Amino acid sequence: MKDFLTDVETLRQRARENMDRGSVTDAYGADLERVVFVLNQCLATELVCVLRYKRHYYSAQGLNAQAAAAEFLQHAGEEEHHADLIAARITQLRGEPDFNPDTLTGRSHSQYDSSTELEEMIREDLVAERVAIASYTEIITWLGDGDPTTRRMLEEILATEEEHAEDMLALLDGIK
Repeated sequence: MKDFLTDVETLRQRARENMDRGSVTDAYGADLERVVFVLNQCLATELVCVLRYKRHYYSAQGLNAQAAAAEFLQHAGEEEHHADLIAARITQLRGEPDFNPDTLTGRSHSQYDSSTELEEMIREDLVAERVAIASYTEIITWLGDGDPTTRRMLEEILATEEEHAEDMLALLDGIK
């Protein structure tokens, strides 16, 4: 039976090799280049969501607009936090976070929306949350045990996206 841990001397020797790779050691089990690529898609998704929620916050009008606008603003802040987490992880993996506005919507899993009717705004936000939920679920499964740190980060983001979807559904039910 193989020992559970590599002997300490070997661990120490390996830690001194490739120190410029920071936290990415030989034990990293995922396709690093592909993970950074996928995380940049996630970053674009979160940034587009920030922009969509901000647009809806400033555009929401009507009888039920105050409660919806408050949700839009809260969600924009949470999506921005997600973008920050993802960008930090990309950097930790020695990648370059891609904030290029010229390619943002093309890399995003969700779409930008400029609806002017409150119900349509909420519907589009619900669709975007459902897209994020589906894509993050697939990415988490794909990562498996190859990159547990990224997987855990995305699992936490996924939980928030699920809450956002429920919030949008409740708002939609409230205006019908």
